[in-house]
Amino acid sequence: MFGGNAAAETIRQCLRIGFDGEIWPVNPGRDELTGIPCFASVAELPGVPDASFIGVPRQAAIDVISELSARGAGGAVCYTSGFAEIGGDGVELQQRLVNAAGDMAIIGPNCHGMVNYLDGVALWPDEQGGKRVESGVAIVMQSGNIGISLSMQDRSLPISYLITIGNKADLSFHDYIEALSDDPRVTAIGLYMESLDNIDAFSEAALVALRKGLPIIVLKSGSSELGAEATLSHTSSLAGSDEMYAALFRRLGIPRVTSLSEFLETLKFVSVNGGLAGSSIGSLSCSGGEASMVADLAEELGLSMPKLSEASANQLHKILGDRVNITNPLDYDLFIWGNRDELYACFSAMLENGFDCTMLVIDYPRPESYSLENWELAEQALTDACQTTGEKAVVVSTLPENLPERARERLMKTGLVPMQGLNECLRAIRSAAQIGAAQRRANEILPLPKPGVIEGTPSLLNEWDSKQALVAHGLPIPDGRLCSASDAVDAAESLGYPVVAKVASGDIAHKTEAGGVRLNIADAEALTHAVVEMSHLSEKFLVEKMVEAPVAELIIGIKRDPQFGLGLVIGAGGVLVELVKDAAMLLLPAARNDIEAAVDSLKVSKLLKGFRGRPAGDIDAAITAIESVAAYAEANRDSIVELDVNPLLVLPEGQGVIAVDALIKMA
Repeated sequence: MFGGNAAAETIRQCLRIGFDGEIWPVNPGRDELTGIPCFASVAELPGVPDASFIGVPRQAAIDVISELSARGAGGAVCYTSGFAEIGGDGVELQQRLVNAAGDMAIIGPNCHGMVNYLDGVALWPDEQGGKRVESGVAIVMQSGNIGISLSMQDRSLPISYLITIGNKADLSFHDYIEALSDDPRVTAIGLYMESLDNIDAFSEAALVALRKGLPIIVLKSGSSELGAEATLSHTSSLAGSDEMYAALFRRLGIPRVTSLSEFLETLKFVSVNGGLAGSSIGSLSCSGGEASMVADLAEELGLSMPKLSEASANQLHKILGDRVNITNPLDYDLFIWGNRDELYACFSAMLENGFDCTMLVIDYPRPESYSLENWELAEQALTDACQTTGEKAVVVSTLPENLPERARERLMKTGLVPMQGLNECLRAIRSAAQIGAAQRRANEILPLPKPGVIEGTPSLLNEWDSKQALVAHGLPIPDGRLCSASDAVDAAESLGYPVVAKVASGDIAHKTEAGGVRLNIADAEALTHAVVEMSHLSEKFLVEKMVEAPVAELIIGIKRDPQFGLGLVIGAGGVLVELVKDAAMLLLPAARNDIEAAVDSLKVSKLLKGFRGRPAGDIDAAITAIESVAAYAEANRDSIVELDVNPLLVLPEGQGVIAVDALIKMA
């Protein structure tokens, strides 16, 4: 332990959680720390430390790390701040820190350290509220103060590791995922992040965890403009595109939660139940109000509440009688409350429906005020019913505070997860279903390639050249001709009226706004007039056959990001793109089923499926067209900067699609 007061507190935290190994304080200005004699330097240590805590000024920290590395030390937590997070000379000092470490692993700098609750190691200079466990979730985060808060959680969530990573000078999220995936005592991984670097390495590490059946949950800040600015000032790392982060997490089967409460409850759920086979739920409660809340929240979150089987409904009717409406969610009323045998029979009949998860909604009274005998009877009845049927169930309180610690501990021992809060519970079930779906196709998911660096000055292809490049990869376009103003009429007559005339210039990205597009031209006179009006914009024109009104319009875009590489954007197209903002993002490479799911997630998909009696669109042809654009982008991964197909006209089913405008920017 290197330093003064911070090092002393770290020693106290180690002793508090039962560390029984040797502790060597190092401080040349003190005789002892917490009653343990100090050494003056690394050179005086009686051996090579497995792990070190460094809480000394930044220049001294670099020197200590260099000396530890030279002696072959295992690794170090660098609590010291004043490095890249402050900019200026801190950036250069951080690089010197990394160079000094060599092959020795460094957590930080500018971090609170780590607590290993499995083996009783606390390289942590502050209060923390955790306790020793035999297994549990590992939490890795970019905030020391949030780490302290999470350690104080009162949710019966067993935590195996609490790791704060600070500036990520040496180790980043993928390194921790790789290490934690090799520890069979880790039941799930929670990530609190502000930014990622090495996206390709992260994707590979996350896929290893996915294939091992180890769930990962993420809470990422910086989705708002203000949040992104705070991230930059706090961690010296720029938050990337939030849409691309969301696409990355979806791809890797990592549910993204939005609050610390949901973060903890979801980790608790998946640490016991893992990924679910689906998203169907059953609900048991003795209140109609609770049943209604469950139904409303389930519908909002896209969870299904299937009807009861005939056999189950008949059995429940025998148990509950005519006074209870036999349905899912089930309000079994208070007729059987306190009767262990009838509760067991009721719960068993409900579980036999084979829901992916069944919820027993119970709010407990304060234990000091009431006897909890009847609540314990209900717990035992559900435990026995789960063992008999082999089905999964959880106990959930409507409010987080209405599930006391003693009950939570009992339930955890029996394998019934005590979930605190209806909203948090249902969101956790949704996340577990997402994890389960990803686990079933884990071997099909590809890691992301390392993003290349564009060389050369980007330039814009005109519409004709853009379309010809995409046609070669299978994208359908209208029949058209590239011509001069004097040849426009001949081109139109060879195509047949009505036609569209556009300027063909690599200098104009938005032709409509520039006055460079004329639609539905019916004859030679109108075409000649249109070309003359646009002649100041370009010497070349694109004349195309006018396409009939489509079922719907889509946009297909390619976005290049220095962190993520190529992203595929699919959305509602036409002139309302920015106004409607109905879009989905995928990272390339993308499989056809991912594209299908992205299209289905759009609001415009209702039009594609036939809305209010209108004809359905050719969805299969649209998917194929999107695949062709993605294939072109992949083939030109090292040079493409941006691509825009807008709109892609989706014609009635069986009639295909037509890309009526395209723009490509290449290096």
